[in-house]
Amino acid sequence: MKEKRPLVWLSAVYPVLAASGSLLRDWQLIHVSASDKPHTGGMPQGGARVGVFDLASLKGDQLTRLPDWLDTVPVQHWVATLEPHQIQSPEICALINRYCKDYHTLPLQAERLNAILGHLWGMSELQATASRAKPACYHDFALEGESVAIRHVRELLQKFGRTEESVLIYGENGTGKEAAARFIHDHSPRKNKPMIAVNCAALPRSLTQNELFGHEKGAFTHAMSAQKGRIEAANGGTLLLIGVDELCPEQQSAILRFLQEGLIERLGSNHPISVDTRLIATSTKPLEQLVKTGDFRSDVFYRLGSLHVFLPPLRDRREDIPVLANRMLSATPSANGARRLSDAAMICLAEHPWPGNLRELQNRLRQALLLGESPQISAEDMGFIPNPNDNHDRNRELSLDAFRSRADRQAISVSLALAHNNVSAAARLLNISRVSLYRLMDKHRVPHGSATQPKKDY
Repeated sequence: MKEKRPLVWLSAVYPVLAASGSLLRDWQLIHVSASDKPHTGGMPQGGARVGVFDLASLKGDQLTRLPDWLDTVPVQHWVATLEPHQIQSPEICALINRYCKDYHTLPLQAERLNAILGHLWGMSELQATASRAKPACYHDFALEGESVAIRHVRELLQKFGRTEESVLIYGENGTGKEAAARFIHDHSPRKNKPMIAVNCAALPRSLTQNELFGHEKGAFTHAMSAQKGRIEAANGGTLLLIGVDELCPEQQSAILRFLQEGLIERLGSNHPISVDTRLIATSTKPLEQLVKTGDFRSDVFYRLGSLHVFLPPLRDRREDIPVLANRMLSATPSANGARRLSDAAMICLAEHPWPGNLRELQNRLRQALLLGESPQISAEDMGFIPNPNDNHDRNRELSLDAFRSRADRQAISVSLALAHNNVSAAARLLNISRVSLYRLMDKHRVPHGSATQPKKDY
């Protein structure tokens, strides 16, 4: 006999009609009474996948306390049942929109409600299977969002994908530089060819040539057969150099011929091999500054590509944080079915400076899902300690003026990055005068020291 699936039913009275009819023939009913603080005894370990809360049976204070109960009962997907006239209430609509995946108006229709619950159960099963197969990484969400900064990045990456030019991607740790490189490759004519990644920081100096160029049989002890290097393995596709700023001058010299002529030589061979490999490199540091200090070769820098893109840090795209957080939550397995952020938690996410960017956001959410004991994620679950006396500052930070100021700062930062800190060029990108840009930089405290002016020809 097929084992029944657990179904939580939150209502003020026991659902006699549902329990006795054909509605629950495939479900094990777990009734949670809303007459007092919900008792969650009999709940499956780790919570339930689906649940129903009966709005039609709730009156007065019970409706008022319903959000607190829903945040207490560990259910992954809720369905609301209600009288037809209740759907006209803005408060009820807001409640359903926040907590429910679907709703069902009375009278109960067994076939319809069973279909809704069965679909949600199946989606939960699918998500759990996908999470076990491949845990989601912050890279999967790095380019999502609708902020001005990230939309501009996506537009640039799509254009870069249509070219064969080398690309240099700048950004702080955890901003998704590898995701941007993958996006370029997947939108290029080379998408059906391999993309080979090389972590430059983990590349030993003595093994650089062997790793990148490969070797012939007998080139050194234990070289029992010829082997391709990473560059040759990416022939026809894309080579990704992760953290190219970590290469020492000796390693930079080793790749110069490949960058200039597209030729490599395996260790133990004097015969050059022509390779058709597109190069994408990432860096956390501005290579121009490293060139000035003598830590990076100028000839290598200029051959790494004329196409540059800067990935904005998370603090410069705060309007994307709710979308990113919810996407990460839905793709991360949870022991207690938690998938919702409390209002206080969302405010903390919006105010945090995010030095670790998307990687830090995902780590904090994973910590909350692992350690939290409620379906609703609190600020404390993520390691934040909210101050109850800072409501005024929070309201100010979340005001419309604050968001406009952050958008202005983003536009200035992105334009200066694209124009290599040339104020005149950045002003042209923003379609404003140079004087107006200086005024905005003063207003938003963007330092002038990072900006330059074009040299005049005399």
